[in-house]
Amino acid sequence: MAYSFDEFKKFVFKKKVAIVGAGVSNTPLIQMMLDLGANVVVCDKKTSLGEYEEELKKKDVKLYLGENYLEGTKEADIIFRTPSLMPTNPYIKEALDRGAYVTSEMGEFLKYCKGKVIGITGSDGKTTTTTLVYEMLKKQGYNVFLGGNIGNPLFHRIEEIKENDFVVLELSSFQLIDAKFSPKVSIITNITPNHLDIHKDMQEYIESKKNIFLHQEEGGVVVLNKDNEITRKIAEETDKNVRLFSRKEKAFSYLEEDNLIIDNNIVCHIDEVKLPGMHNIENLLAAFAAVYDFVSIDTMRYVAMNFSGVEHRIEFVREVNGIKFYNDSIASSPARTLAGLKSFKQKVILIAGGYDKNIPFEPLAEEGIDYIKCLVLLGKTKDKIKNAFLKVMEERNIEIPIVIADSLEDAVLKAYNAAEKGDIITLSPACASFDMFKNFEERGRIFKEIVNKI
Repeated sequence: MAYSFDEFKKFVFKKKVAIVGAGVSNTPLIQMMLDLGANVVVCDKKTSLGEYEEELKKKDVKLYLGENYLEGTKEADIIFRTPSLMPTNPYIKEALDRGAYVTSEMGEFLKYCKGKVIGITGSDGKTTTTTLVYEMLKKQGYNVFLGGNIGNPLFHRIEEIKENDFVVLELSSFQLIDAKFSPKVSIITNITPNHLDIHKDMQEYIESKKNIFLHQEEGGVVVLNKDNEITRKIAEETDKNVRLFSRKEKAFSYLEEDNLIIDNNIVCHIDEVKLPGMHNIENLLAAFAAVYDFVSIDTMRYVAMNFSGVEHRIEFVREVNGIKFYNDSIASSPARTLAGLKSFKQKVILIAGGYDKNIPFEPLAEEGIDYIKCLVLLGKTKDKIKNAFLKVMEERNIEIPIVIADSLEDAVLKAYNAAEKGDIITLSPACASFDMFKNFEERGRIFKEIVNKI
């Protein structure tokens, strides 16, 4: 049961509301709070917001910018934290201790949304699975909203969303860590080590993910990966209504004799699926299980056969002199890069490296070495990845060339120079992009620009 949004309107009226983060995604939230009569404070670590800063000042918004930006939360009645600002932050703890209401845009959205919400989280495959769920519901004829880490901010549109509408949300561990409300249908695609530069340990990361279903009301469904050790254990321990998916054994949705099956109905053959790679078979099986109550087998089949993928996910860029380039910039963890490597039918020239999330690279080296013809490394993690591969090369008496690059452009040119006709070059970094780029999308776009200039 969704709470009445009128309660929220009364709650924020005349209150001092601090919004942490003045990025594009928070722009509608800032305006919404102003429209609801709140006294708005905006806190951002940037020292200047450019033209937007002047616009906010004209609207009597108080600004706290730069190093001490969180000072702006000190007297606030209500604080909207940005996902990367953890509830364990000293300023947030102090606010909670004095009785302030600490929340997030997504937390409030889940509380007040009247529509049927399907939420997707996981270490890998979130965006593709989210898009598949969205495409299936849309194809079936529903009115569907797309949000969370994909699509547009939705909280300011909360009153547009009706009970029969669907909302599909991609949710991160940072959004879920203090969640008090869960979607009607929840998916955890898999859980592998990730974001350990921000989470205090692996257990905190796992517990954050579990919040996607722990607060479900009666009739809720949670879709979990039977093939992933952590999600299988979660399935065994919970009393919620679980649907398992697997590409190795029977489950609610599963792969058997190269057929994708849901609840004993064949949806399609593996050769009919347009998305490359076994990891995308898992994403499809997860999506099937989530939408089973709402869409037909024909709709699932149509999307499986026609959906060709999302930008930056094993995206074919171009062929130059018989050498094919792929953009897999979304691969910001070793597990995701491994999945990408396995989707090709030959060894590839891999461009990897980036921001250090304190994730071990040994599993990438141990399993990935068999899929790599040449390794081109850049970014802060280049030496860590190189050392992990050198260790495996020594243990197994294998040798693959490792090339160090100074920039993404340098990496692309060195990969191209190392390639022969018929080779595949893929950017699949196994790391976040923040050491050199704003996000993985910018990294992918710049990679494509470089490749298109060759």
